[in-house]
Parts: sequence; structure tokens; C-alpha cells
Amino acid sequence: MLKVLAVTGYKSFELGIFQKEHKGIHYIKKAIRKRLIPLIEEGLEWVIISGQLGTELWAAEVVIELKKEYPVQLGILTPHLQQEEKWNEGNKEQYEWILSRADFIDSITKRPYENPGQLKVKNQYIVQKTDGLLAFYDDEKKGSPFFMVQEAQKKMNLQDYHIFFITPYDIEEIVNEEQFNDPSNW
Repeated sequence: MLKVLAVTGYKSFELGIFQKEHKGIHYIKKAIRKRLIPLIEEGLEWVIISGQLGTELWAAEVVIELKKEYPVQLGILTPHLQQEEKWNEGNKEQYEWILSRADFIDSITKRPYENPGQLKVKNQYIVQKTDGLLAFYDDEKKGSPFFMVQEAQKKMNLQDYHIFFITPYDIEEIVNEEQFNDPSNW
């Protein structure tokens, strides 16, 4: 049974999303919600993110919404201290809002950014501490989630570890479903 699930995926800029109002965010969050609810109903207790912009923060917002209905907790394990230091004000505000609602926050390396090795350590640590991974990921567009997916696949080959994917096809299905169910389209 899955008790602790890591969530990762593309950063917003990798998806060409630069505005908080971008309608793609709605569909991505809906896909995350659709994947999380059955896992929570089966006993998932924790969702863990590293706090990256994009998919991870959108997943955190979904978990914060789900906490109103389900006994699920949000953990944030940043790769290093002050990861938001160079972010714009809007992103910092979103991050601070999420941090204020998280159930657990820690930094894996306990130091500010020094080198990319800290990101590798983050991927290894989060996969080591979780029972599964939910990734918004497409093999044809590797991007930043590739490295955590790779760590998860290594663990899956050695022991009972679950990997769930949200693909661009899944997002497209949600878009089509909403358009089909929207009476203004008829």
C-alpha cells in the first residue's frame, strides 16, 4: 500500500506557461487531482514535493484543496536552502502561501545552492523516502522530471516501488472531456 508519494513534473517554463492565469494550469491540476484521489482513498497519507515551480507547486495547491476533504498531508523537501531566492515576486508569493500550508518542510542539503549535485541528492533522497512517484512526464520530451523518473525506475527495478504518469495525452483527454461537457460548445 502506498503511504508516501512523491510528485514531480515539468517546470512551468518547460511547458511555455508564464502566467498564473494560463488555462493549461487548470487542466494539469485536474489531472493531478484525478490521479491523487483514488490513491488517497486507498490509504495514501503523504504527498512529497521538492517545491519546484510548475507541476510540483500546482500539485501542492491540489493537495491543499484535497486536505479539506481527505486526511492527506503535504511535505516539502527542498534540495537546498533559499531555492526561491531568484524567483520573481509572484512566484515567491505562491511559494510562501504553499509553505504556510504544508505539514512538513525541510531542506535536504541544509545549505544554499552550491552545485547541481544537490539536485541529484534531492532526487535520490525523495525517491528513497517514498513508496511511489507521480510524474507529469513524456518520454519524448525529457526535461527536468527525467532525472527523478530515472531514480524512481532504478528503485522500481530493485524493490516494490510504484510509478504513475500523467502524460500530455491525459491532459488532452481532460480538455476534450470538459469541452464535450460544456453546453456552450453545443
